[in-house]
Amino acid sequence: MISAVFFDLDGTLADTAPDLAGALNQLLEEHKRPLLPFEIIRPAVSHGGNTLLRLAFPIAEDEPEFEGLRTRFLELYDSRRHRGTSFFPGMPEVLEALESEGLRWGVITNKPAWLTHPLLETLGVAERVACIVSGDSTDHRKPHPAPVLHACEITGSAPAASLYVGDAERDIAAGRAAGLHTLIARYGYIGGEEDPAQWQADGMIDHPQEIIDWIHAFRAGS
Repeated sequence: MISAVFFDLDGTLADTAPDLAGALNQLLEEHKRPLLPFEIIRPAVSHGGNTLLRLAFPIAEDEPEFEGLRTRFLELYDSRRHRGTSFFPGMPEVLEALESEGLRWGVITNKPAWLTHPLLETLGVAERVACIVSGDSTDHRKPHPAPVLHACEITGSAPAASLYVGDAERDIAAGRAAGLHTLIARYGYIGGEEDPAQWQADGMIDHPQEIIDWIHAFRAGS
């Protein structure tokens, strides 16, 4: 039986791309560089802030200027994270369905805690979530299984009775390494050059409601 469901944040639980894209283009504007189209930025969002910065600036992460750009980018994002971010359509109903069936749900993200917690408060679920595991909650980040195992420990959920939903290969790799069932959110920020069929997840979904459908099918077959 499934007793807990964990979500990646960006591109799975919530559509954060509008605000991240806005912050990145604001940073480009400050540096008098051409702005990037949203359709170029969106597929990179689930790969983190460093990937977004490399997309926008011809700079390596080990160059001295990179950390300053990263700090400013996160400041800009923090100032506007509430403007365009929202749940993906159908996700609020999925969370209500999980709660009504007595299943715990949590968030496992590589986003730092100082950004994760306020964002969940903005979305109105900070008091409902069973656990919040951010990129700095453990010594490792996804794709390492440590954050996923930490979420299971917090919620008292056995990995074999838990489900992790994500839209990036590192989400699925972390979930599988931790012994969880995994689902790929194809409605998220998967780039056209990526092949999620190679990630070896237990399934793929095109709408949040399919999470509930998958759990019910799993329950019926177990």
